Parts: sequence; C-alpha cells; structure tokens
Amino acid sequence: MAESRVLLLGEGNFSFAAALCEAAGTRVVATCYEREEEVVARSRAAENIRRLRDRGAEVLFSVDCTKLKDYFLQGKREFDCIYFNFPHCGRKAGVVKNRELLSCFFHSCAEVLAQDGEVRVALCRGQGGTPADQPKREWHNSWQVVAVAAGAGFILSDVHPFQAETAHGYECTGYRSQDKSFCIEGALNHVFTRSTPLLYYKPLICEIQLERQRISFQVPQVLVDKINRGFLERNSNHPVRTIKEKLTAALSQAFRLQSIDYCLSLLLQGDLNATCHSNMFWIPLSPEETPSAEEMASGRANAVLFSHVDFHEDTDKNVQEGCQTPKQCYLRPSLLPYGQAIIRSTSFVPGTLYVFSGPVFRKCHVSPSSMPVFHEMVLVCAVNRGSENSFIQMVVDTIKTSVHSLHQTISDHKLTFSLQESTSLGTAELSDFATFESKLGEVQFFLCMEADTRDCSEKGSCVGAVRTAPYEPAGSDLVVVSASLNLDLVAMLICAIDDWRMLWTSDSRFLRQFPAGELRIFRSFSLYPPSYVHDVSFWLPDEKQFDDVAFHTIAREVSGEAVASIQLLDNFQQPGTGRNSLCCRLTFQSCNRALGHGEVAAMQLRFREEISQRLRVTLR
Repeated sequence: MAESRVLLLGEGNFSFAAALCEAAGTRVVATCYEREEEVVARSRAAENIRRLRDRGAEVLFSVDCTKLKDYFLQGKREFDCIYFNFPHCGRKAGVVKNRELLSCFFHSCAEVLAQDGEVRVALCRGQGGTPADQPKREWHNSWQVVAVAAGAGFILSDVHPFQAETAHGYECTGYRSQDKSFCIEGALNHVFTRSTPLLYYKPLICEIQLERQRISFQVPQVLVDKINRGFLERNSNHPVRTIKEKLTAALSQAFRLQSIDYCLSLLLQGDLNATCHSNMFWIPLSPEETPSAEEMASGRANAVLFSHVDFHEDTDKNVQEGCQTPKQCYLRPSLLPYGQAIIRSTSFVPGTLYVFSGPVFRKCHVSPSSMPVFHEMVLVCAVNRGSENSFIQMVVDTIKTSVHSLHQTISDHKLTFSLQESTSLGTAELSDFATFESKLGEVQFFLCMEADTRDCSEKGSCVGAVRTAPYEPAGSDLVVVSASLNLDLVAMLICAIDDWRMLWTSDSRFLRQFPAGELRIFRSFSLYPPSYVHDVSFWLPDEKQFDDVAFHTIAREVSGEAVASIQLLDNFQQPGTGRNSLCCRLTFQSCNRALGHGEVAAMQLRFREEISQRLRVTLR
C-alpha cells in the first residue's frame, strides 16, 4: 500500500507533526511560517524537529501557506492530506483578516492537494461559524470557514472535536505569535474535500422517431444534464432503480404482471390538458430548430438517439397515409398516455397488470421536493366493474408492504404509507407533483408517505395517484385502474434524502453509498453548505399575465439548479398607473457542491438579464 503524503502547515513547536509522524504508512512534510532560528528557541521545538528528521520526515521553515506551489516541485505536490491547526494572522488580527488568510490558504491548497485528498482545519470554539459550533457565534463575527472554502472549490465533508489527547506529546503554542498556549477546549476539526466543478453544458440535440419520421430537437437547457442519465438501466446501482425493481418483484408475486421494457417516446403531441400548458416543456420542431448534418458532424451539438415503440393498432394505415411532422410537441410530463395506448392495443389482456417506467418532465416551482424531471412508474389494469376498490387496495397493500420492508432494512425510524381520498386533501396540502397529477385528469386517491427520519421541513409527501376510468367500448363490464408513482420521491423518503437535486448529482460519493444497489440511509458529503440571498424587483408587463412557473424555470436554468428557494416578498400596485411590481428573494445554495460568492453574483446577474428578455419584465 502506497504511503500517505501529509503536509502540515503553521506548526508552532512541531509537537503535532512529531506525534503524527509515529503513524505507520505516513510520509510527513512539516512546515512553519517562521525562520528556523526563531522556532528552535521555543520549548521542546528542537527536540520535536530532531524526532521528525530521525523518522525521515521533511521539515521546512519560512513556508507561506498561501503560496504552497512555490515550495514543491511539480511531481511532489500531490498531498493526500493537508493539516492547518488553529490558523491565525497573529497579534490582534480580527475575523476579516483571518477570513482572508483562510481564503488564500484554500486556493493554495487546491494547487497541491491530490484529487481525492483532504484538508483538515482545526479552529477554536465558535470560530468556524457552523451549526456544529456550540455556542454558535453570530455569522459576521465568525471566520465563515465553509463559505471561504467554497470559493476555492472545497466542501465541508466532516466536522468533529479536535482531540489533542490522541496526539501524544502535542502542546499548542503560538498565542498572539508568542511562545504561549491558548485554550483549545471545544475546538473542532473541519475536514474539507474537493467539490465537483460547476459544469456548463453544451446544447444537446436528441434524435427521435416520431410518427414514422426521424426528427431532431434541442433539449431545454435546464434538462441537458438529466435527459439521458440511465438511472433505470440494468447496470445502474441508483436507488431509484433498486426501488423500482423491488416494487416490480413484489407486484409480480401478487398479480399476473406484464412489464413493458420498450423505450417510450420522449415527445408527445396533441392537447394533453389546457390547464397543464405552463408546466410543460414545449419543443418547437421548425426546420430552424433541427441541426444540419454539418452541425452534427462538427460536434457543435451533442446528439443522443432515443428509440420509440408505438402501441397504436393501425400501424399499416399510418405508414400508408403518411404523417406530417408536427410543428410543436412537448416532452412527456406523464407516462399515462402510454397506458391508454396499451389498453387500446389488440394485445391487451384484461386482468393483467401492465407496468412500465421512465423519466418524465414537468416545469415546476423551486423547492426541495419539486422536480423538473423524475422517474415515474405506471400500473394499468382492467378489472370487473364493482371490484375496482378491492383491486386498488390490493395494489396499495402490496406497495406498502414492499416499501416498509425496504425501509426497515436500513432504518429504525417510522415510515407511514397510506391511501387517501383526493377530496380529503386541501389545495394547500398538495405538492407540485400532486397538483399536476390532478390537472391530468380526475384522481380518486393519492398515495402518501411520511417518514419520521429527521427534523426536516418536508417529512411527508404525495408520492402517487390512482385513477379509474370506463373501459371502452361503452357498456363494458370492465373498469380501467391506473396508478402513477413518483419513484424519486419514494427514494428520498426511504433513504432520508432531503433534496431531490442530490439524486442527480454527478459526484461519485453519492452512488458509493449504494453499492450493488443496496439501499442505505444517505449521509451528506457536503455539510452546512453556505447560502446567499439576492432580491430582485421588477415591473410586470401590462399585456399578459405573469408566468411564475417560467420565472422559477429560468432560475433553475441560469444557476445549474443552485437556487434552493424563491420567496415572494412584496406585491405592489402603483397608484394612478395601476402598474404591478413584484419583489422576490432568491436563496442560492447547493446541496452537493461548492458554491462561492462570485459564482452566485454571476448567476444573479444573468438571471436578471434572462427574465428581462424572456418574460418582458422591467427591472427596478
């Protein structure tokens, strides 16, 4: 096993480095800011330096922690761990100066740390400014260590008490640049790791078979990193796929089941429901939107091919008559239309439960559980009239038993799964998911889950909807029962994931928590992420109604999903003119990556430009 290369900065008397050097398999480079003649005059410093050198450690003096790459050759910069215990500018430097020191230090670390390395910063009680500090200082009076680290691309992955007693012989020194100790009771060790970078995705072109014609369309920018992630594919260990497979297996034990594994078209056409218009991703299919062969070949647009299965009965007739490519379609907001196509097909067998799954796309408001894309599981069956309620209860009981079984294997906390009549839930209780389901057609029941796993704002949610409809032709003794299930919400509640964005992270530390598809309680690898608040005020256009869903969608797009919430602060009507003005507060916070102040400022500026151009608002 290769040696772990460890760099220690700001050593006072080198007692911590000497203790760490005793660990097997560790190659230590210990440094301090002062000159050698200043350091050796300190108590026991000369003895500790001698111990270090006797064990093969490297000891360097006059090392500036803000310029680390200047002290190491290119091939010797890949440190596995960097320690900086109790950094301080010296003398009576205040919090602002020490924040600046940390900021420069983290930027310097980024140049000499191994890709999977750690930066460990020990701070005295209250200095860090995180909820782990007890008592916690006011934010402006702390060193804001997580925020300054984020500016250099680091996230806080762990925080624990600084245990001086485990470092045999360690003596803190350097109080106000003197050979004096200082109080380290209640001190915390902050462990930082690299964040995945903020990616700016190129436009993505999808090729798809629609109505016997191959067409191309540009994917909405907010979905570019989500359109082809393959969470449900056979080689996936994603918890969404694990839950889908477990539910399908449980249903197959209780019902005669037919799983539809074909690829379903991403695009739909026709009027799904007029009330859903603002929630759908509309796709123009004009010639200008379709890239040329030269554009595709030159790589100016990435291309992904999606196949299409058609369940309609009269395929020969469609081919003979030919079909006109529609001028406008929309990304499927639901898989229910495919259920309707299955029922109309000649191969449909009443009494068989048909199951199919895939991602669906809906514009929605910004919140931790509102998803512009999620994986839907749809169940469709035709049963005898009068037996539909008992059939629904059987389906719900099967799902409930399976969900409870999954949850009990990973947590002792309580999880409740219930079937509730849609009329029993008020409008305020419905999530964006449930509200949209109601727009698609009459819902008889909602499937609700509530997990008592942690103290979070959203412990429960509607995760599915159940509908019934007459089986055509009219007068039939059969009733069609269909159920839709949001697999992503189910995964969040089972695995205690607080934010839907974490399901879509590209950071490998997420999937590593679910090896071989094993479900576990999720442990965040980015603790206490910094948040930034920006307000925007604007006059509404006179000629049309303000589209608040589009407003939220633009915020998602320009920030790469870094907007955590949008709050309406004020709605003002100007006397005399009657002009209306809104003031909204955007809170930027990433649940999985470093987000610095500079990045957020650029996002806010672009957001203002985009809403001005696309929503025709006038900024104030």
